[in-house]
Amino acid sequence: MQKERFSIGIEEEYQIVDPHTRELKSQIQQILAEDGSKLLKERVKPEMHQSVVEVGTGVCANIQEAREDLVGLRTDLAKLAIRKGFRIVAASTHPFSDWKVQDITDHDRYHGLVNDLQDIARANLIFGLHVHIGIADKEAQIEVMNQMRYLLPHILALTTSSPFWLGRPTGLFSWRTQVFKSFPRTGIPDLIHSASDFDDYIKLLIKTGCIDNGKKIWWDIRPHPFFDTIEIRICDIPTRVDESIAVAALIQATAKTLYDLYRRNMQFKGYSRALIEENKFLAARYGLTGQLIDFSKKQKVSTPDLILEMLRFVDNAVEELGSRHEINTIYKILEHGTSARKQLEVYHKTGDIKAVVDFLIKETLVGLPVELPQETAPKVA
Repeated sequence: MQKERFSIGIEEEYQIVDPHTRELKSQIQQILAEDGSKLLKERVKPEMHQSVVEVGTGVCANIQEAREDLVGLRTDLAKLAIRKGFRIVAASTHPFSDWKVQDITDHDRYHGLVNDLQDIARANLIFGLHVHIGIADKEAQIEVMNQMRYLLPHILALTTSSPFWLGRPTGLFSWRTQVFKSFPRTGIPDLIHSASDFDDYIKLLIKTGCIDNGKKIWWDIRPHPFFDTIEIRICDIPTRVDESIAVAALIQATAKTLYDLYRRNMQFKGYSRALIEENKFLAARYGLTGQLIDFSKKQKVSTPDLILEMLRFVDNAVEELGSRHEINTIYKILEHGTSARKQLEVYHKTGDIKAVVDFLIKETLVGLPVELPQETAPKVA
């Protein structure tokens, strides 16, 4: 059996925002026109809504390489947007913009989605962080996916950044999870018995015309249909780039830890989708301020305490992968809270939903060599 590399790739989806009205703007084509397409080449692309832009790193050998790549992409895109008169924002919902007035990208894939899913697709105005971890062995992909399902709510709790929808605080830290669950083939997957069972599932859906390829399996974690990776899709997008990198490092270390256990035939119990979905809702509802169920103890435990336990669980892998510096940012998230908590603090302090957008514009640039124009720099009370 070949030695797995646990390579890493990161995709982030950003909002395109008007710095004056603070509204989402359907301007992806304008941003990518002329010098933009040359600057970012094939590493940035439109999404279904023209107010969304996605970037993706290359296949990175380690988390340091991934950080350099992602920081470069965020920096180049932010500078390009500023030159075009816009801003980018990293948060999983816009605080007040309405999906009903957003333009759909003119592409066969997106027209097909709208035709199939109607308003479910049109309302899917959300933004995420996706992390790919290189595992070539198909059976190992399935086993790591089965085991990692239990820890997905912990990861979601660390990334929550979508407390608002249509100008209202929703009462949840991750409203994005509730929007996306309207799509078919989403959420925590069932336990999959083998790679061949997964292939049979995909082939049946293709044969019956439900999907045209495996990319329309939108589970919170999936074996990628075209790459030798597992893809973790449960995350809200953290607003600060260092937090995205920290979460990606945690995912990489978790995948390696579970793979090593699989190789030693030491997997832990596979819990049901129904149980894990309970924890997913608790993570979406309360973020790091609440509790998750510890299924072995059959009781709720503080979410930060469970994440500290998770950090201890993956510590050997962190050492082997050389990601200690990046993982240490997880402790800062536990101390200071996620983007969702900070957005709510700004809103409760100012009573102004637009002040939340101003905050997000500034936070998205933290850690990047990018300065906002002085005459239009947003002011946060």
